[in-house]
Amino acid sequence: MTEFEWDPASYLALMAEEIPDYTRLQAELAEAATAPTAPESATDHAVHPSTILDLGVGSGLAATKVLDTLPEAKLLGIDASAQMLAAARTTLDPQRTELREGRLEDPLPPGPFDLVMSTLAVHHLGAEGKADLFARIAEVLRPDGRFVLADLVVPDDPAEVVTPIDWIEDTPSSLEEQSGWLAEAGLNTRVHWKHKDLAVVVGEKSAQD
Repeated sequence: MTEFEWDPASYLALMAEEIPDYTRLQAELAEAATAPTAPESATDHAVHPSTILDLGVGSGLAATKVLDTLPEAKLLGIDASAQMLAAARTTLDPQRTELREGRLEDPLPPGPFDLVMSTLAVHHLGAEGKADLFARIAEVLRPDGRFVLADLVVPDDPAEVVTPIDWIEDTPSSLEEQSGWLAEAGLNTRVHWKHKDLAVVVGEKSAQD
């Protein structure tokens, strides 16, 4: 195995080449993490989660975007790749983050968490894996907590597929399917942003749960 050299600039360039709206996806994720529960209501205020679980933390660049908007928050990041965790350690503030190696299929930390987020990781799971993960995420969210999923989706129009995938390691599902699994997990679901084959979906746990 060649030595892993982490360069945020080259990584961003690579991601932007494969996923043209990668930077926008990160920005929409950060916005969705703090957006009011009812965006159409002028009386609602932004939420300020203080405990965050990032599933598939990867390079840590998306987590950095979220933490920049939440200066009091602390984050637990999980990733199956030791190389990506090494990159995240150079990217994230060690005073505000804890990083652990683990897979999406593994038991989740018990929490409870104000916010669970995942960026470009869940599409590696099949349909049953996604549904199972969403149910487990709902269990570790505190009442009134929020899950933000920023990921690839299968668009209704095949012409909107712009991200190269292999359908072996990459197994995205439709927005309708994922919204259904989130609802089955007991989360109130809304689409925060969608463009072509990317989407940011919010699932919120009821305050009574």
